[in-house]
Amino acid sequence: MTAIADIPLRGRATRDRPLADLTWLRVGGPADWLIQPADADDLAGFLAALGPDVPVFPMGVGSNLIVRDGGIAGVVIRLGRGFNDIRIEGDLVIAGAAALDAHVAIKAAEAGRDLTFLRTIPGSIGGALRMNAGCYGSYVADHVVSARVIDRDGRARVLGRGDIAFAYRTTDLPPDTIVTEVTFRADAGAPVMLSAKMADQIAKRDATQPTRDRSAGSTFRNPAGFSSTGRADDTHELKAWKVIDDAGMRGATRGGAQMSWMHSNFLINAGGATADDLESLGEEVRKRVFETQGIALEWEIMRVGMKRRDRSG
Repeated sequence: MTAIADIPLRGRATRDRPLADLTWLRVGGPADWLIQPADADDLAGFLAALGPDVPVFPMGVGSNLIVRDGGIAGVVIRLGRGFNDIRIEGDLVIAGAAALDAHVAIKAAEAGRDLTFLRTIPGSIGGALRMNAGCYGSYVADHVVSARVIDRDGRARVLGRGDIAFAYRTTDLPPDTIVTEVTFRADAGAPVMLSAKMADQIAKRDATQPTRDRSAGSTFRNPAGFSSTGRADDTHELKAWKVIDDAGMRGATRGGAQMSWMHSNFLINAGGATADDLESLGEEVRKRVFETQGIALEWEIMRVGMKRRDRSG
């Protein structure tokens, strides 16, 4: 079996790479190996040569993620410049997996194509596909045409819309399958109108969410099973923030972690938090909501890695 350090790679391979600075919450231990491939061929070649017993975790921009304090064993794949192209072809918007959701929405709008729902979603396109990201009543599943992926064994494939099972905040993509590109179909719209629509979305978000704090976006999925629509007739029953409020957990703290006073479904690093502080506070919220209302909140934030590990061996 070829050692990881000896696998040919045109990109970058870094051993024992701390991951805290690559996540929005700024917590977490190191990856055994952080691999940043130059392009899809580089990634496919690396995975084909990597031993099948080595765990692989694809990491986006760390926007919806808690990396535990013990770090991540095996290989973390982080896509960069070779995967962030955005192009418009008629009514199709083709975006690399590392392209930011907001950038895709803006570039599409400039070309008169409406993917405005992506504008306020944190993260990159690969994660948006995997999590079936959505906002204002629209989801990735409503627009996706196909996705290019690379399987754990290095095999490149194109998946059609029907090859992926989408549900609220999830898909059936295997966790070690890496998305490299997504093609969307987008309705036409006047660029000036689409720009105004996104500006309104940003204003609403900034007025209701702690965008200046270190957070990972929504902490828990809505028990109702759908996102907020943003419309005047939107119902707040079975919204995660509402059941958290009803459990008396708005503003709750543990160590440097806090459930935001501004929006109680946002878990924030208020200063000096560890990954354990954040995850433990989230679990306390889940416990209190279940005790008071019989509702089992499901995490929307991914928690990965080990709580601690002995590196002496």
